[in-house]
Amino acid sequence: MATEQTSEKVGEKTVQPTMNETANLNMTETEDSAEFLEFQEKVKDANLNDKTLLVTDYLNHFNEIIMMLEMVPDMPELLVEAKAWAPKSYPDHFRDSKFSDKDLAIEAYEHSPARYKTPFETTVSTINNLISVTIERAEEVMETGNADHLRLMVSDSSQTIQTLMDRAGASINGSLITMDQTEIDDLSDP
Repeated sequence: MATEQTSEKVGEKTVQPTMNETANLNMTETEDSAEFLEFQEKVKDANLNDKTLLVTDYLNHFNEIIMMLEMVPDMPELLVEAKAWAPKSYPDHFRDSKFSDKDLAIEAYEHSPARYKTPFETTVSTINNLISVTIERAEEVMETGNADHLRLMVSDSSQTIQTLMDRAGASINGSLITMDQTEIDDLSDP
């Protein structure tokens, strides 16, 4: 099986596959299994990616909190709602959604090939952590009364979260290019 070796533009960064990623891409795949092939057929006419068995609708879970955080500098009372936001697992998102193929999305998720699912889950975990940190920082900055600092901090964090969402979306759509830990750390630094 050939390994993708091209760079990919994510937000304003060009992301190169690392040696670890290249090794991970060669791990045992489920794409040859009868179960995977069965699910590939099941999702053919559904709104799921037939290569990864994943759905971009999951990312809608993050859109709401990003919009809310971006409004906090002008509407500080929204921070209370932002603090009430909680991460949702992929299956939980679909259980609670009105997505037309939600049951299939939940079932297919268990059969998504690791080479797509693992980087996707890693990116989602990073997004969840960054959202939590952003909420905490927003509360701290609000206490100082420095509205300009709050606006800048929230804007920077929102852009970083959006970059990570783009990466998660690329994984959902079959990209094998991921970010290494240094790149993730660079995005997460204030």
